[in-house]
Amino acid sequence: MNDKNNALEQSQTSKQVTPWDVKDVVDYDKLIKEFGVTKIDEEDLKYLKTLAQKRGLDEHIFLRRGLFYAHMDLKKVIELHKRREPIFLYTGRSPGSGEMHLGHLIPFQFTKYLQQLFDCNLYIEIPDDEKFLFKKKIEHLNDVEEFVKKDIEHITAVGFNVDKTFIFRTSKYIGIMYPLLLKIAKKITFSQARNTFGFEGESNIGQIFYPSIQIAPTMFESAQCLIPCAIDQNPYFLLQRDFAQKLGFYKNATILSKFLPALTGSTGKMSASNEESAILLTDNANTIKKKINKYAFSGGQETLELHRELGGNCEIDVSFQWLKMFLMEDDEELEQIRIAYESGKLLSGELKKICIEKVQNVIEEHQRRLEEVRANNEVEILMKTGILAKNMWEKNFLD
Repeated sequence: MNDKNNALEQSQTSKQVTPWDVKDVVDYDKLIKEFGVTKIDEEDLKYLKTLAQKRGLDEHIFLRRGLFYAHMDLKKVIELHKRREPIFLYTGRSPGSGEMHLGHLIPFQFTKYLQQLFDCNLYIEIPDDEKFLFKKKIEHLNDVEEFVKKDIEHITAVGFNVDKTFIFRTSKYIGIMYPLLLKIAKKITFSQARNTFGFEGESNIGQIFYPSIQIAPTMFESAQCLIPCAIDQNPYFLLQRDFAQKLGFYKNATILSKFLPALTGSTGKMSASNEESAILLTDNANTIKKKINKYAFSGGQETLELHRELGGNCEIDVSFQWLKMFLMEDDEELEQIRIAYESGKLLSGELKKICIEKVQNVIEEHQRRLEEVRANNEVEILMKTGILAKNMWEKNFLD
């Protein structure tokens, strides 16, 4: 199936998963077809694992456990890397009306890993205009301003290569990249944008132009771009593939993740706007304990007697799913927990306790790094004074 057919098929979905909203139960196998992507296969996993070993790294838990599970053109990226041809990475984060949560860390943690694997440049876009355009409740552009600085600090705390990373706010960098935006916008018809994103007569014209902004960093270099992101963002990059070569650039590639389940249920998406669903990056240890104990959906039985007899259901238990997806590296230890829980030997409260300790450690380490970022003025380096950052502020996107 070619890219245009994939884009058309994606436009005919139920729109339960879009770049701006995720509703109800997510069928990840169905999304593979709807978004025109492919499952990551064993051959690709083997190459990435071998490359990691050469770099002195372990195979990433997100790959081993299938959190990152689909892609567009990952094989092409791998072939180019084998030939020692350049690639670069691009990802981003749209500041909203709430704090960043645990799920927001996932694409950035994986992006750091890919940067280490491929030893390449990374561009991180902070589209501070997106929520203003797409969320009716945000009436002023500066309504998200208080979150922009915090989000950038949280992202910087992940620990990217300071010489090869550029973080930029759309509103601040748009003047430099405007010639590139015009080239992109001219290649996207309204019909394409409507079919891909479901725009309607009530959609404002800022929304219709916005895909150009999201696509632009895929053309910051004359090289292959690989985008690690959640699968809901793929429609932007499927659209890019329709015209990239006409502008003299590579079709972009993506490597796509599932969503981190909300506390309240393994089929939902974590949201900072719902306190019951999310662990915030600013939560302290006691808050984390209270949230998981109170809100984490359990796969245990209604009574102690029934649980001892029938055991728990790991497939719907959020604490277990979090351990499996990103918290517990040791496969044998995870399997022991699964067996104990499903046999009824391990209780829901005991499983939650294991999860709580793991989450507390992750958040504590992140907050420690956050203090280092502030003390060392690392944001300034990634946005302005680092080698790649300085080069990008001097960039000329004119012909």
